[in-house]
Amino acid sequence: MQQIIYFDNAATTPCDERVAARMAQILATTYGNPSSHYSLGYEAKEMLDKARESVAHSLNASANEIFFTSGGSEADNWAVKGAALAGAKKGKKHLITTAFEHHAILHSMRALEQQGYTVTYLKPTSEGFIRPEDVAAAIQPDTALVSVMYANNEIGTIQPIQEIAKICKEHGVLMHTDAVQAVGSIPVDVQELGVDLLSLSGHKFNGPKGVGVLYCRRGVFLPNLIDGGGQESRRRAGTENLAGISGMAFALELAVASLEDKMAHQKELRDYVIRRILDTIPATQLNGSWENRLPGNANINFLGLEGETILLDLDMHGICASTGSACNSDSLDPSHVLMAIGLPEEMGHGSMRFTFGPQNTMEEAQHLCDVLETIIPMRRAMSCMWLQNENKVRNFGGEGEA
Repeated sequence: MQQIIYFDNAATTPCDERVAARMAQILATTYGNPSSHYSLGYEAKEMLDKARESVAHSLNASANEIFFTSGGSEADNWAVKGAALAGAKKGKKHLITTAFEHHAILHSMRALEQQGYTVTYLKPTSEGFIRPEDVAAAIQPDTALVSVMYANNEIGTIQPIQEIAKICKEHGVLMHTDAVQAVGSIPVDVQELGVDLLSLSGHKFNGPKGVGVLYCRRGVFLPNLIDGGGQESRRRAGTENLAGISGMAFALELAVASLEDKMAHQKELRDYVIRRILDTIPATQLNGSWENRLPGNANINFLGLEGETILLDLDMHGICASTGSACNSDSLDPSHVLMAIGLPEEMGHGSMRFTFGPQNTMEEAQHLCDVLETIIPMRRAMSCMWLQNENKVRNFGGEGEA
């Protein structure tokens, strides 16, 4: 069987074996309902409380500010829709976000627009950053919420969240950040950031799928997204996924403990792949800034080709990568993130995202580049888009006449 090389860690990460073992033990032995009033239930409740305290410690939050969810999308929906409903009670029905958010945010905003809210979509710079001064200029007297992702899920650019949160605080506006890509990849301290709301998802840092967190700063009260029982301090109904929650908390402990080494390792792989591709394959371009970028993210455009073709060729060589967000992989439209930073449609179709994890090696990164140096010229030789626009492509790559 061909060995699989996995370079799509932004989509999901392999569950750490230590985490999986702990979850299996919990499923087999601590199966009580944390809401039940007998010893097995009390044991489950104690484990739930310990997981909450652990996550809070990892984020520098208080345990009563941590609410467990089914994942990042639920946490995003709760933050955006909850803040919008709370704002509407005060006559505030204006929301601010960015044009290159995850679809959990964008689709929530569009659903709210159908209910009479107005939304301002801030455009990032060509390097993939939201300018704090643009946020300040967009705030109105009836603004209820600003939601800006901490790190972009496709191009990996890290946003100036601390500066934006300060502006929001000065204007009395709630600030939410989708930190799904950031938590476990870079340091995240909610006190330093100054945000009111923060979303994360366990499967992005070698934890289980189907479990996440909404950090909700003390004093911020959102209407419930899910009604029912009294779980999560009566703010999020549903019997808690104890094994998943405990596994996520443990995975986050492990990620935070090894964060410095993990970042250095992923950055080494990232920089090697970016430099080698740009140096050895003509007409390639890094999407997003090289600075203030997630250590494990490389998003590169291969002009004249379709990303799906490259993806299939890589898969034939046992290499997993992506053309963008896994949550929108069925769409044939070019990436909304790349369109937002100003790339033309043909370049949006020809981009690949390689995201590295702690399990990846330099040998794997070298093999990726070896394969790309073989398949890209071969595919371009068969590409009508490449052949018909060869002169333009040469200019793009710095060859030929200006």
